[in-house]
Amino acid sequence: MSGPLTGRPLVAGDIALYGVGIDANSTHLAGPALGPEAIRDQLHSGSANYYTEDGVDIAAVVVDVGSIAVGNEAGSESDADLVTNHVVETLRSGGRPLGMGGDHSITYPILRALRSLHADLTIVHVDAHPDLYDNFGDNRLSHASPFARIMEDGLCDRLIQVGIRTATAHQREQAQRFGVETVEARDFQEFDARSILGPIYVSIDLDGLDPAFAPGVSHLEPGGLTTRQVIDLIAGVGGPIVGADVVELNPLTDVGGVTAMVAAKLVKELAGRMSAGQTS
Repeated sequence: MSGPLTGRPLVAGDIALYGVGIDANSTHLAGPALGPEAIRDQLHSGSANYYTEDGVDIAAVVVDVGSIAVGNEAGSESDADLVTNHVVETLRSGGRPLGMGGDHSITYPILRALRSLHADLTIVHVDAHPDLYDNFGDNRLSHASPFARIMEDGLCDRLIQVGIRTATAHQREQAQRFGVETVEARDFQEFDARSILGPIYVSIDLDGLDPAFAPGVSHLEPGGLTTRQVIDLIAGVGGPIVGADVVELNPLTDVGGVTAMVAAKLVKELAGRMSAGQTS
């Protein structure tokens, strides 16, 4: 692995870009384990540059530290611990974690590490699905369950889920139980991101976008957000972003690399926004 985002050690204040090739906790299709490399390919493809819409050169603020060598086994506590420990080491170095999935199961172990630094943490979660199942498929680490685990363990003070449009009765009950704030896709125009104060962790499941903009996912759900809306959400939150992930890219279902390029764009915009609002 080489390129403008590699070749120098991580120092305090850098954004640590890393991959987690897990899809064993997926419930429908394999493929998201290939996501990190597909995003990297588009970041360095030459069809775009390393500048964000606000003029931040991410090559100056991002260090790609590689991918975590997970075993990619369903329900693996060892894999989850590897992710948590990786983020702990990043934080000890003064870095800010920006993860590329992989399926959405990676977010729970990431938050186990990040929570120790932030007594008042808000999660902004973009997704078609709430991912609040108590226990899906007899796998408590399923990609359908990370936010149930996060809320049970008290890993955030506020969870705002944006773009939801396929919540089951059980997940609606879970949302009420945990005090989750839900912004359904049909109500997005009424949502004011400026009201969200920090510190903030942003988790973007690419199926939160409409399939017209992100066809390369395992769970297609029409009626979602536009790429523009998600970029504006990143830019518009009122507080600093202290960590983020972009997950559920499935290169095996992508069309011409479109979704991988959308993911790379979101990684860039998240990195730029994280660099602009540094806090500890």
